[in-house]
Amino acid sequence: METTLWLFAMCLVLGSVVGLLAGLLGIGGGLLVVPALAWLLPQAGIESGLVMHIALATSLASIVLTSGSSARNHIRLGNVDLQAVKLLAPGIVVGGLGGSVIAELVPEHLLPKIFAAIVLMLALQMLASIRVSQNNRTLPSSAKCIGSGGVIGVVSSLAGIGGGSLTVPYLNWHGLEMRRAIGSASLVGAIIAIAGMVGFIVAGVGDEALPAWSIGYVYLPALVGIVSTSVITTRYGAALVSRTPTATLKKIFALFLLFISVRMFIG
Repeated sequence: METTLWLFAMCLVLGSVVGLLAGLLGIGGGLLVVPALAWLLPQAGIESGLVMHIALATSLASIVLTSGSSARNHIRLGNVDLQAVKLLAPGIVVGGLGGSVIAELVPEHLLPKIFAAIVLMLALQMLASIRVSQNNRTLPSSAKCIGSGGVIGVVSSLAGIGGGSLTVPYLNWHGLEMRRAIGSASLVGAIIAIAGMVGFIVAGVGDEALPAWSIGYVYLPALVGIVSTSVITTRYGAALVSRTPTATLKKIFALFLLFISVRMFIG
């Protein structure tokens, strides 16, 4: 019980940081939650063979509420392009469900390296686009958006994230102003997380090795701790977006991606 309470307290702190970044950058926080839980869960007595799956599933479950709260604040501020979200949503749902299935098949040690390479490329693309204040690109056809959403959903579910690190650069590259790309990514992240979370819950049902207070691979003490504070701090991050110049947002986002990429490469 003591280790569970310690884990809950640590997740309260983690959630406050995750919520702020969710509102500011349009991410669900999985890029922080998954590595943090991978370190915290073994110290709370969770069996090592279950740690990565529990971390991914719990991260996605927390993103449902964190990104949902962030999206609500961005909608209120007029930062969400609902048409872009509708175009990406079908592929995202299928991809999110598919990613949770693929996670059972791919060797666990390969997932962080694959995603680190993707995040690095996105960071470099974002840095290269800082001087481009506006472009003439528009969102591609519905079929291409569905395909792109599928890729975002699969990769996001595999990495236990809401997909903001993929969705924000994608939408910004296709002509959405940075603030609207961030706001739209928050809503997209909630959709991805719901699909991925359901997949991990189903995959974990019946596993007798899971700890108490688990629903599938979702570990409730960690989930409740994270969302208790994250849903509060998202409003402050969303407010900062409306006051921050586009170039500055891109720099912050790119540096954040670079940091996460390096951390994933070195383990």
